[in-house]
Amino acid sequence: MVCMAPYENPVYFVIFGIAAAPLVALSLAGKRANWYRYLLSLYFLLMSFGGANARQGIALIFFAIFQVALSQGYLLYRRRRNRTEVFILAVALSLSPLIAFKLSGIAFAKLSAIGFLGISYLTFKSVQVIIEMRDGLIKHCGPVRYIRFLLFFPVISAGPIDRYRRFDAEAEARLEPGCYAELLEKGIHSIFLGFLYNHILGRLLGGELLPIVEDYALTEGNVFLGSLMYMYVYSLYLFFDFAGYTQFAVGVSRILGFDIPPNFNKPFLSRNMKDFWNRWHMSLSFWFRDYVYMRLLMLLMRKKVCKSRVLASNIAYFALFMLMGAWHGLTRYYIAYGLFHAIAMCVNDAWLRFKKKHRARIPQNRLTNAVAIALTFHVACFGFLIFSGFIETAAGF
Repeated sequence: MVCMAPYENPVYFVIFGIAAAPLVALSLAGKRANWYRYLLSLYFLLMSFGGANARQGIALIFFAIFQVALSQGYLLYRRRRNRTEVFILAVALSLSPLIAFKLSGIAFAKLSAIGFLGISYLTFKSVQVIIEMRDGLIKHCGPVRYIRFLLFFPVISAGPIDRYRRFDAEAEARLEPGCYAELLEKGIHSIFLGFLYNHILGRLLGGELLPIVEDYALTEGNVFLGSLMYMYVYSLYLFFDFAGYTQFAVGVSRILGFDIPPNFNKPFLSRNMKDFWNRWHMSLSFWFRDYVYMRLLMLLMRKKVCKSRVLASNIAYFALFMLMGAWHGLTRYYIAYGLFHAIAMCVNDAWLRFKKKHRARIPQNRLTNAVAIALTFHVACFGFLIFSGFIETAAGF
């Protein structure tokens, strides 16, 4: 068996096309063929986590067993009681492998054996299930259906992060041949768009142009202009690389019969930072919004920690983005990235409140929209410059 990471090589798509051909034929003939989907999933999981990556595969198996046992145990408990302490413990346990893995790079090198490609995204899916069990939104979640959701191979390494109820409903529903034909066409289109984004534009920007502007900034002595060039190139590279990967994941999912939600929606045309986070890495943004920001905001208001909703919202923004920065890594530039976006969101909300209050005096036309898009683009790009760690490198830290 050939072992390779998802989507990094065109050969991966050739193998997938050959392996998925019987499923496509069966689906177009109106057959569900779930058994073949399971075989296909197992094969591609072995491709990603077998051979040289067997250590990761073993870690993935133990992770999945742990999360299944935890979710099933909590669901049995939730049917009888709903104590907050038990819920917090369940969430903490679900997060524990990811936390241990993140800490392994800081202080506990031997714990790195617990990590595998996609541990963050699988953990987010697991925590989401427990939270929705607690809320009473998920009342039935058998081990097989849970594993089907958790280990859905097209999105396992970097998302998009789907929601259990949406995915499970789609998996259980009968997909008519006509609907599948449309989904298949969209899936093939997404894969070709992914090649343009990831394998052409992303590699051109990241592999060819980025080293040139980095060398110009660090060796030619023009740090400001070089850093500005690096900011633009890196931001575009980050978008095309990640958006291309998402197109691959969405395209493969559609060929399998699942219309996975997209992750990007023209983020560089956003008119403000809140709009930007509703367009950039949408599944992760919405996950943090729904399960961190909104719940913390409601907690602060319900417990009357803050009398002002604005203050509570700002505190929740700082908690949210500092957590998001720390999730990327416990480094100064990731923490600074989170802090920068927390401040940007607080300023953004203040501007939106001011704009709403003085709506009659603030013009709304193509020029002001263009200025808003340009300003938001540069704020987002500066955040990516912080995220890249290039500022520390240029400053000699």
